[in-house]
Amino acid sequence: MTSQRTRERLLGRLLDQGIKSMEVLDVMRSTPRHIFLDEALAHRAYEDVALPIGHNQTISQPYIVARMTEACVASGKLNKALEIGTGSGYQTAILASLAKKVYTIERIKPLLNRAKKNLKLLGLRNIDYKHDDGSLGWEEKGPFDAILATAAPQTVPHELLDQLAEGGRLIIPVGGEGRQELKLITKQGNEFNEGVLDLVRFVPLLKGQLHQ
Repeated sequence: MTSQRTRERLLGRLLDQGIKSMEVLDVMRSTPRHIFLDEALAHRAYEDVALPIGHNQTISQPYIVARMTEACVASGKLNKALEIGTGSGYQTAILASLAKKVYTIERIKPLLNRAKKNLKLLGLRNIDYKHDDGSLGWEEKGPFDAILATAAPQTVPHELLDQLAEGGRLIIPVGGEGRQELKLITKQGNEFNEGVLDLVRFVPLLKGQLHQ
């Protein structure tokens, strides 16, 4: 189920799909995805698919996690990164293994509590957590070298753009529920350069907080 061979097969698929960063691939090799899933789904942890984690949320497909993380670290070592949508903590774990400090926001309290437990198991201590509306970002902790969103707004929240450091990168899926574009937006002075990395399907980025 969680054998090294199964994980290596997944890594091979990611390489075949164009993931080039050995740093990202090494972190994905060493991060146990099965601990971020319910026991009933743990046997599918190393398939290249998104899987449900409750509360109408999903753990992202490993290829998309790798693609987004690779885009985050493409300009060099991350000092501060912000994640919008902690979920069960898998993407958080990948990011925290590559950044000096990760700030992560989740609007669903039980998911945030679960993520904290999962990440504590891995001994990751460079993460700050917040139960809040992710579309607002985390202004007092910015600016960020990278902001990574794991849920899709209809349009890019200006709050997130405002919290990018010079040269900072925002990786965010944008669009309706049927089909979204995974965008890479880079801040250069007062301008934002935008490109499309992939076509994706994420849960919508919703406003407000849920406590249960």
